[in-house]
Amino acid sequence: MRKIYVMIKCDLGCAYNVAAGMIESIEELSEVDSISGQFDLLAKFYLPNSCDVGRFVTEKVQTVEGVRDTFTMVAFNAFT
Repeated sequence: MRKIYVMIKCDLGCAYNVAAGMIESIEELSEVDSISGQFDLLAKFYLPNSCDVGRFVTEKVQTVEGVRDTFTMVAFNAFT
């Protein structure tokens, strides 16, 4: 499995609806948090190694109603 984080900028007043829509429609979603700053939400996804990250983000995340912009980070190693 591959872990990615996606920072999401939402239309004004839509962050909670976007989070709810993602929870309902994207099974790869692990968790989504509201954050402050340039972006409104931080979402963590676990994808199969064979999954095309760019296609996943553009077809599943960016198409959620109320999503305005995204910034994707691919995680390499988890340190414990």
